[in-house]
Amino acid sequence: MISMQSHSNPPPKSDEDLQKVTVGERKPHNAPVTLLEYDPEWPNQFDREASRIRSVLGNKVLQLEHVGSTSIPGLCAKPIIDILLVVIDSADETTYVPNLEKAGYTLRIREPEWFEHRLFKGPDTDINLHVFSEGASEVTRMLRFRDWLRSNNADRDKYASVKRHLAQRQWRHVQHYADAKSGIVQEIMERANSVE
Repeated sequence: MISMQSHSNPPPKSDEDLQKVTVGERKPHNAPVTLLEYDPEWPNQFDREASRIRSVLGNKVLQLEHVGSTSIPGLCAKPIIDILLVVIDSADETTYVPNLEKAGYTLRIREPEWFEHRLFKGPDTDINLHVFSEGASEVTRMLRFRDWLRSNNADRDKYASVKRHLAQRQWRHVQHYADAKSGIVQEIMERANSVE
């Protein structure tokens, strides 16, 4: 989950704070983060998951997008496909969670204070399925960040450099690595937003 709230990186979230939003047990990572060079197979993995999600949820899917670093050709990434799912109301779990769970998806994160975000892991492909409500401003930010990096090589390369540098450190939780990128994300978002 990429926080884009401020220029500086937030302090690492405590184990207790992370556990509060985690469904089930959260195990520490305690290792560097593995980044791979861009793999042209990633969009195909997204397409397969998108088809499955659409078949499970039907017209409850208002928007389904490939986001995150695996959606940006030429960018190194953790080999986890980030998928953005927009539903009418992500807080109303009865409308979509049972269907996803029946299909093998596992609810892992519930963040009511952060745009009513929900995150699922996939049944057989390593994915992060991010669920937001229609109209959530985070949806616009995620897509603008993706589209900007797809078309701006200088910022894509700068982001990759920061990611590679950070990935080498030992991270108690992968979320701490994600939070450590918030400064560069904010910097890039300001450039992306300035050309509207």
